[in-house]
Amino acid sequence: MPGAEPYSAAGGPEGALLIHGFCGSPFGMRRTAKRLAAKGLTVEAPLLPGHGTAIEDLAPLGWADWSASAEEAYARLRARCPRVAIVGHSMGGTLACWLAERHPDVRGIGVVNPLVEPFGDELRSAARALLDAGTTVWKGEPPDTADPTVTFPTYDGTPIAAFLSLNEGAEEVALELGRIRCPVLIVSSREDHVVPPVNGDLLVSSVSGPVERVWLERSYHNAMVDYEHEEVESTLEAFVVSVTEEPEDEGEET
Repeated sequence: MPGAEPYSAAGGPEGALLIHGFCGSPFGMRRTAKRLAAKGLTVEAPLLPGHGTAIEDLAPLGWADWSASAEEAYARLRARCPRVAIVGHSMGGTLACWLAERHPDVRGIGVVNPLVEPFGDELRSAARALLDAGTTVWKGEPPDTADPTVTFPTYDGTPIAAFLSLNEGAEEVALELGRIRCPVLIVSSREDHVVPPVNGDLLVSSVSGPVERVWLERSYHNAMVDYEHEEVESTLEAFVVSVTEEPEDEGEET
């Protein structure tokens, strides 16, 4: 899909991994990625499996595919950069938390409207019933943005099996949030019609490291491309730069 391409920039020993959301693409991450690259960071914003092409490509995939892709992207970046921070939107936030739970060397995670607990039993039961009845894709809803002029590459429906698998991943992540000890930045929209802001509440109350939360008053779920996208970008940029800079007493790394 035009605009859904991955983004990569070579830079210094400070690295940033930017992970997009479910049914999305690196499109929304690109401006933040370019800002970080301009600061001299090595930046990777990969395209997750099944995304940015056709909905049929996403339908047979699930959490194991996306988490493996995120793990591989982190490993490649970490091999080049001793100091890496992770940024994620929505499911990208889920994956950012998942990586931070498993890699104590992550310098910090900045998450925008992250999904860190599964959707309610009623919704998931309805999804399973539809799947059992032979419906494989939910009819799409308009993208959740306050700005009606915004367009970006996304699918016009939701593969139900993939959605259920995402919820299984969120369950796994929610159980281990206490293992996150690095600094955490949470950017939350007051009004989010996709991922309730209580997900951010859970993250605040569960992680073991320092937490900063920034509220958006004029943007909905897709805040990376909504009215306050410049505020989101500058906030993420400042956070990533601060957590990846070399401490004065750290000295040379090998």
